[in-house]
Amino acid sequence: MIMVGQVVSGSHGEVLVRQKTGETLELGEILVCDSNGRKLLFQVFDLKYGSQVEEKAIEMASGMSLQGFSEQHFLDDDLRNYVLASLKPLAEIIGSDVVTVKALPKFFSSLRRLEAKDLSFLTKPEHALFVGNVRCGSRSLDLPVYLNGREVLPHHVFIPATTGRGKSNLVKVMLYSLLPESYCGILVLDPHNEYYSALSKHSKKEKLVYYSTKPSAGGFSLRINYSSLRPWHFQGVMPFSDPQQEAMHALYNAFKDQWVSKILSDEVDFKKFGINELTYPVLQRRLKLVLNESVFVENGGEALVDDVVSDLFSGKKVIIDTSRLSGESELLVGGLLASSVFSKAKSDDSPNRPVVSIVIEEAPRVLSEKNGSSVFSSIAREGRKFGVGLIAITQLASLIPREVLANLNTKIILGNEMAQEREAIISSAAQDLSSDSKTIASLGKGEALLSSVFSKFAVPLIIPKFEDFSKSDSSNSKKVFV
Repeated sequence: MIMVGQVVSGSHGEVLVRQKTGETLELGEILVCDSNGRKLLFQVFDLKYGSQVEEKAIEMASGMSLQGFSEQHFLDDDLRNYVLASLKPLAEIIGSDVVTVKALPKFFSSLRRLEAKDLSFLTKPEHALFVGNVRCGSRSLDLPVYLNGREVLPHHVFIPATTGRGKSNLVKVMLYSLLPESYCGILVLDPHNEYYSALSKHSKKEKLVYYSTKPSAGGFSLRINYSSLRPWHFQGVMPFSDPQQEAMHALYNAFKDQWVSKILSDEVDFKKFGINELTYPVLQRRLKLVLNESVFVENGGEALVDDVVSDLFSGKKVIIDTSRLSGESELLVGGLLASSVFSKAKSDDSPNRPVVSIVIEEAPRVLSEKNGSSVFSSIAREGRKFGVGLIAITQLASLIPREVLANLNTKIILGNEMAQEREAIISSAAQDLSSDSKTIASLGKGEALLSSVFSKFAVPLIIPKFEDFSKSDSSNSKKVFV
């Protein structure tokens, strides 16, 4: 057992440890302290130099070395100059229980690196959701991390990161892990058309359903009939004035399923419904702008929405390719399907039915509420009561209202160097991450920090490359985290 540091001072929230010469501690690394029969887990959140030599003497010695003078042997690297690591307590392990650390370790206690056996008491849940492997600094332990997906998915998953840190790779890994599982249906709104080709290689691809305006072999055509649309499906898609919204509801009440067709065909005597002569043509233009003719049609596509909802509630994974749609049309497709799923979930109280999760890229578009509250905001606030959740992905967490962020109860945080974004993420996390800003900024591609109300503490992760993960039989692993 190799000791890498020793407690020298500090407080409960910041234990100061001297690094052993020859060892290298890293930001985010988990260390174990076996103190008086207690097993304590600590995490490095800051590093700095320490020295017993006066600062002026150090500067003098450095200058002499730079100028080519003889080496200064009185500056003993092993004893008088060293690295100090600031550690925060993560958890105390008592038998098979994990509890909050409420007392300091013994003075001069030694610390060692975390090993997989330290978490060997943890088991894989019945409804498993794989999110990565335990990471210790830059090391990946042979310890897959699983959460109970049936609990986690309805309470929402949030994946924030800057570009190039591995968001898409993480989602592919999660979806690939979930594809054979029947306890959940997943609706993927895919603006880059990147998920189907990856997931279609799975041995359980019969549980995968794909819709596109130009579907590949095995896919279905994305065609939605006007009759499937309702006025509330347009909320959050684009701004509508109060008179325009009132006009839509009045015409829907009059013509029911045919209200969109009537508006677009100029067959409406709008004055009969008290609609202003200036409001009606503007409403027409806005509807034509949103209703992409390759997707929304007057003939055909009547069953698509019902088929998607049925597939999701039977545990299938449905991918909607929106890569060829305008922003407004994409939002309307997503809002229509999400609203239909949410409505079905509210009316179906079967205890064992699959939960449903909706994957949304660029989440602020539907959660920022700048165009009004959308069905996605409603799901974020109350979806957990009905077994419907979101997997929200974004670069800009700060654009999402704090109330909505607080409801996204599992956060898989990848690297982010923007201070404003880190602050928004940290302030809404399930665990206290106030000292982890530097750690989050230092995360490399594929490195993450899991903060969830369903985990005992914030867990450092490393996400495997999808190409490697899809080739491995990770489902047979026994050492897991829940």
